[in-house]
Amino acid sequence: MNDTAARIAHEVRRRRTFAIISHPDAGKTTLTEKLLLFSGAIQIAGSVKARKASRHATSDWMEIEKQRGISVASSVMQMEYRDCVINLLDTPGHQDFSEDTYRVLTAVDAALMVIDAANGVEPQTRRLLQVCRARNTPILTFVNKMDREVKAPLDLFDEIEAELGMSVVPFTWPVGMGKVFGGVLDLRRDQMRVFSPGEDRVKDADEIIDGIGNPLLAQRFGMAYEQAEGEVQLVREAAPGFDEAAFLAGRCTPMFFGSAINNFGVQEVLDALVELAPPPGPKAALQRTVQPTEPKFSGVVFKIQANMDPAHRDRIAFLRVASGHFERGMRLKVTRSGKELRPNSVVSFLSQKRELLEEAFAGDIIGIPNHGVLQLGDTLSEGESLQFTGLPFFAPEMFRSVEVADPLRTKQLRAGLTQLGEEGAIQVFRPVAGSLLLLGAVGQLQFEVVAHRLEHEYGCKARILPARYNVARWVTADTGEGAAADERELKRFVDGNAHRVALDAVDAPCVLLEYAGELRAMQENWPKIRFHALREHAGLVFQKQLDG
Repeated sequence: MNDTAARIAHEVRRRRTFAIISHPDAGKTTLTEKLLLFSGAIQIAGSVKARKASRHATSDWMEIEKQRGISVASSVMQMEYRDCVINLLDTPGHQDFSEDTYRVLTAVDAALMVIDAANGVEPQTRRLLQVCRARNTPILTFVNKMDREVKAPLDLFDEIEAELGMSVVPFTWPVGMGKVFGGVLDLRRDQMRVFSPGEDRVKDADEIIDGIGNPLLAQRFGMAYEQAEGEVQLVREAAPGFDEAAFLAGRCTPMFFGSAINNFGVQEVLDALVELAPPPGPKAALQRTVQPTEPKFSGVVFKIQANMDPAHRDRIAFLRVASGHFERGMRLKVTRSGKELRPNSVVSFLSQKRELLEEAFAGDIIGIPNHGVLQLGDTLSEGESLQFTGLPFFAPEMFRSVEVADPLRTKQLRAGLTQLGEEGAIQVFRPVAGSLLLLGAVGQLQFEVVAHRLEHEYGCKARILPARYNVARWVTADTGEGAAADERELKRFVDGNAHRVALDAVDAPCVLLEYAGELRAMQENWPKIRFHALREHAGLVFQKQLDG
């Protein structure tokens, strides 16, 4: 192995790339802050709850996020800890922004699931877990808010196993809860970390008591400790030991307890991420499987964010490096368009804060400033024509028409919607017949965020109006007679249904309908047309065909 190959292999082994997922308000963004704090990436944490204060969570940078105290866009942060380079992606918890989260999950090698100990497994957690399970993503579980009155730990243990369909292996166990929360027993290290509240800074040293059976624990924590000790015995008898292969296959999750707002239990999670989460693995392309240690660079754009720096009206393409060694200024080819890029101002992230990047390796997330050259799902390489798969776009479930309040701002409206459509914040459709743009979304909050961003980022006040559509399907043709015949059949369908066909951000045709019954009738009338509820990048690959 030559020096370059050895260095690439070494750097790949150091990478850990993971997303934090949860139901809204489980404490995901708070935990993100505290992981940054414990890794030394920041010195003082933003108060997520103090929405009107000058400090906000490092990962919640968008103005509307600061106003509402929620995450509506994924953020990317890189940090170093214990000789590992950690790429951490904080995702939106709100279900209305699940598309963004699904795309982020295609760019990570593991996930950290945050569960509110008072509420247990909630609906959005289930949905996100389905995505992780479909990709066999390894999952670590952090049960948060143990400093409050919450569900019994054994009940949470049983609920997580039953709801998520995977075996749970406790790595820590709580002693008490709420006002009598004493700390956690570290089952791997045979010790107890004693709880003491404190929000902003990492304390010099938590109190550690060696030996889970230490008589001092019973004297100091009384009934709470005796109950915890009995529960640990039960769990150890009932639960299998930790199986690394099952964890890496997404069938087993290590479980940790703590209180992120109080910096408690975070250290154990951070250590486990470094020790247990896998380094970058192979990535499937249409042409072949790409290994992370290959010498040639390749990567895929999984997210585009407009106006991270409002002063410069920029657009950043977030790219997950899949293989090789990225160096600033190297020549890269965009597979979709064949265009060549020589990015010189590539950045790494600590949320909105950026640093100019000289090099990157498989697993890293890098930001490439661009003005419409890159789209979601684009593959970049050193010349090989590769197209990575798996980046999903879902058929919208809600529709609105949009018009500009001031006709003189029509240009700004179109520019704003084009950019927001490119970044996936909303799906924008241009009717084949008609000029009124249509917006498609998974949830109502997406429309509100788009209206807010159009006004504050593009200086364009928009009216979001009702639309009559409720069903959308992308369309392709399959005549069995070859590409030319397919193209003719698709044109015949579009021409015959021009009043209800629209083109999306990548000009993929989509039929818009009012009722599911219309879709069934259309499928019968057009047997050579395929109707898709899910598409991949640029309409190149349609993964799933549904009947309605």
